[in-house]
Amino acid sequence: KVVVLKAIGGEIGSASSLAPKLGPLGLSPKKVGEDIQKATMDWKGIKVTVKLSVVNRVATPTIIPTASALIMKELKEPPRDRKKVKNVVHNGNISLDAVIGIARTMRHKSMARKLQGTVKEILGSCYAIGCNVNGKHP
Repeated sequence: KVVVLKAIGGEIGSASSLAPKLGPLGLSPKKVGEDIQKATMDWKGIKVTVKLSVVNRVATPTIIPTASALIMKELKEPPRDRKKVKNVVHNGNISLDAVIGIARTMRHKSMARKLQGTVKEILGSCYAIGCNVNGKHP
């Protein structure tokens, strides 16, 4: 059985939001929330998709990074307090090599036929986030 959900890296998700998904499987939402927090520690403050693989009532979290999450991680911004700091602007700068690396990671999820198309998809995500690539606006 597989459960896919969004979580903020390094934070314990509220048990009330996990309960409807995990209750029918006989799992404790509090324990699973702590497992997700441990698994997402290196994604602190970034929203990531978490895939829970449930095998005989033991949930194993694996992280499925999105393009924007990988770009945010590449920007190496300091973790912010989500409750206090709102409307943050990601005006950092990343190299084209980093974009190509992200595209290689995202290749299996991409709709493009070639790596070139996947790179363009990642550049579009960079544009949406608001960061520069090699010092230029993508």
